[in-house]
Amino acid sequence: MSPEQYAPLAFLLAFALGVNIPLGYLRETSRKFSFTWFLLIHLSIPFIIILRTRMGFSWRWIPLTLGCAVVGQLIGGRIRRRKTS
Repeated sequence: MSPEQYAPLAFLLAFALGVNIPLGYLRETSRKFSFTWFLLIHLSIPFIIILRTRMGFSWRWIPLTLGCAVVGQLIGGRIRRRKTS
């Protein structure tokens, strides 16, 4: 990976993390395994895929972007649980 790709990669990972924080927050309010719960978990994935391919990153970056998405979901859920308790 060349040094000029560091900023686009940082943006992609920040996008994956940042978009999933509010989705994880909202996911905490829905019943587990309901349609809404499923939708809130997977809603950001097509946008992350589109952004990743448009920025020229290969499939090898999927685990890292998926990890950021999961961490964003967990952070959002934790924020919601702390707020309501």
